[in-house]
Amino acid sequence: MAKRGGLPHLWGQIAGERPVRVHVVEDDAGVSDSLGLILANLGYEVVSYPDAESLFRASPPAGSDTVIVDLSLPGISGGQAVRWLQKLAEPPSVVVISGQSQSAIDHQLRGLKPVGVVRKPLNVESLALAIPAH
Repeated sequence: MAKRGGLPHLWGQIAGERPVRVHVVEDDAGVSDSLGLILANLGYEVVSYPDAESLFRASPPAGSDTVIVDLSLPGISGGQAVRWLQKLAEPPSVVVISGQSQSAIDHQLRGLKPVGVVRKPLNVESLALAIPAH
């Protein structure tokens, strides 16, 4: 992956190779749309879900995918979604986003190992740097 202006950028794919897929689990439609646009502009294929239940009903993410999970989801919490993802046979990389206090984040993530935690309000650079290079 090349870097442009300090941010990761995918310059295209090898023939027959799919772009890196990022799944976004975010209940705020405005945040979800913004994340989708940012990630698409960085060259990722984006799949969005309004809640964890929608993610669970879909085909599981591949081990080469990244899943961005908001901790403050309605219904099944973001922490529970992270636990489910990490128990998959080939777990994807997980990045958590949250506007909660650090103690609330630590409580929800107790025993979990996401590859990154990005605090809201989100910025492009911190988000791009949290997504593992593939």
